Amino acid sequence: MFNGILNIYKEKGYTSHDVVAKMRGILKQKKIGHTGTLDPDARGVLPVCLGQATKLCDLLVEHDKTYKAVMLLGIETDTQDTSGKILLEKPVTCSEELVRNAVLGYIGIYNQVPPMYSARKVNGKKLYELARQGKVVERKSRQVSVYDIHIEEINLPEVTMTVKCSKGTYIRTLCHDIGQTLGCGGCMKSLIRTQTGQFRLEESITLSQLEKIRDEGLLEQYMISVEEMFETCPAVYVKKEADNLVWNGNPVKPEMTETDIDSQFENGIRCRVYDSSRRFLGVYEFDKENHRLKVWKMFQQ
Repeated sequence: MFNGILNIYKEKGYTSHDVVAKMRGILKQKKIGHTGTLDPDARGVLPVCLGQATKLCDLLVEHDKTYKAVMLLGIETDTQDTSGKILLEKPVTCSEELVRNAVLGYIGIYNQVPPMYSARKVNGKKLYELARQGKVVERKSRQVSVYDIHIEEINLPEVTMTVKCSKGTYIRTLCHDIGQTLGCGGCMKSLIRTQTGQFRLEESITLSQLEKIRDEGLLEQYMISVEEMFETCPAVYVKKEADNLVWNGNPVKPEMTETDIDSQFENGIRCRVYDSSRRFLGVYEFDKENHRLKVWKMFQQ
């Protein structure tokens, strides 16, 4: 079984679940999970976790994201992108300066209402399932953070921009909201996710490339190990007599390690724990009050 993370380029027309299903066939492995949904019409970075690394899926979803989007002003749709049914069309009469100010005005924290065509749930039902039944329900707004917007080009009615934002931000809704601010309506024409956390577009591979890499026996060269994901965390090595305890996920006391964790670590710090043979076992957190390391996530096979 493969254990690690692959930076996959999700192509247009696939859902994130489609990518996982295809990878299960390519790699002959069931234990695979993705780290953040991309709409079928969107493209770009989709980190996919294999084997023991699936324990990191929830953690990687939390990462900030960067997108390159094309916003189309003058049109509103039921899906908030150009794949949907047109609800409104208006001429775009505002100036480039007005558009620029409206776009940049969304930098910061703002309350965003998730679109009906989304995987969010209301009363246990996914919004897109209700939307397909022709239903519209009230959705609570959520605070999202737009850290930066760089306007690449304004060629009205289109605006090309790069957006860096927090997890859970809908770029289609951002386009819709900017259109509302301008009074002409707006929707998203195209979207590419260029980065999520440390995973970048230029380092991603397509599913067809993955098949070739598999056939050439080069998969390990493209896979990021779980250990690498925590390379900024300090390493702690336990003594041989403590191996059985850590193999079973027990807390680690200072006298069981080669490191003076009591004096060197602050409360809550996470560290990589290894057995006496230098095998990576998992990530622990330091509990200063009780003078011990306790398991955060175990990854040993």
